[in-house]
Amino acid sequence: MPVDACPLCKGQRLSAFLHRPSVPVHQNLLMQNRDQARAIVRGDLVMTVCADCGFVFNAAFAPELISYGESYDNNQGYSSSFQHHLDDLIALLINEKGVRGSQVVEVGCGQGQFLQRLVEEGDNYGTGFDPSYTGPREVMSGRMHFESRYYDENCTAVPADVVICRHVIEHVPDPVGLLKSVRSAIGTRANAKVFFETPCVEWILKNGVVWDFFYEHCSLFTASSLSTAVQLAGFRVDEVKHIFGDQYLWLEASPIDSQVNLDGARVSELAVTFSKRETALFKYWQDRISQLAEDGRVALWGAGAKGATFANLIDPQCELIDCLVDLNPNKQGKYVAGTGHAIVGPLQLGERRVTHAVLMNPNYRQENETILKHAGIATNLIE
Repeated sequence: MPVDACPLCKGQRLSAFLHRPSVPVHQNLLMQNRDQARAIVRGDLVMTVCADCGFVFNAAFAPELISYGESYDNNQGYSSSFQHHLDDLIALLINEKGVRGSQVVEVGCGQGQFLQRLVEEGDNYGTGFDPSYTGPREVMSGRMHFESRYYDENCTAVPADVVICRHVIEHVPDPVGLLKSVRSAIGTRANAKVFFETPCVEWILKNGVVWDFFYEHCSLFTASSLSTAVQLAGFRVDEVKHIFGDQYLWLEASPIDSQVNLDGARVSELAVTFSKRETALFKYWQDRISQLAEDGRVALWGAGAKGATFANLIDPQCELIDCLVDLNPNKQGKYVAGTGHAIVGPLQLGERRVTHAVLMNPNYRQENETILKHAGIATNLIE
């Protein structure tokens, strides 16, 4: 059914700026073989912007197609560069925000690595919620508890001085509904704090990153629209800023009602500009990968959502790109959803005689150059 109102602010000044039919609905499922990878469930991508609040969303998103579970793995923690980012967040929360001796809830905790660090280093207690969690229910002598389910309004009895939600809200088609559930679960704990981290759609649009629009991310935000969503759910925004090379947003809020502000003009203009550039950007990367392939074997560095999307856009038949490389050992030996490209570890680039590796995220260049240098591999990194 066509969408006639913004899922965030209910405004009706909507404009679709990107349409991709039949894309894989998952980018981070562990595909065991090429046949399974090619048989991935597909859906349509119709990225739409609200001129009133600036919210960007997939108007064709069908939540029933999505299935997060044990075979879902978007863990970036094997990268030292990303670990530095996590170090910064842990230090921020403990040293600057005073998250010590607190009851911490993490919404979408994955396998609990971030929460465990926060509990250990800040002398906190933690409860993690995630339907893909597969570990024990309790660890650290009961200081950490995990629930393999979603966090919602039924979790009011779970004590929470601090609620952290990192890279979850972009997967939710009704972000205000999620935020209201968090607000309900906090209940009367007026001194509680909530922290959200999510990609910044303004960075994507300004930098023409065509491979940063994919099905899993059905809801994308600017600093302004994320603030609007939080305010609509009954929170006061205490701080919102850009982090991780401006690619992510970090927001802190308190469970206090506040005025709702709408500002969608800037992102609407960026979306129009991106739409005009998208065909040329797509052709540029097609031509560039084709030229690189004439000079030797080509890989993509990064088999997460960015790399999977790039592979599906540029080389759906596996004719130009030899493989994708990833530091996550759980992904190595698996295959890219949609195309069936092999996923390998970085040390295999030499034996596969890969001449060029295209970086899916320039934030990791220095780390990847160091890996190649230490391994004596002459693969050239391309941006």
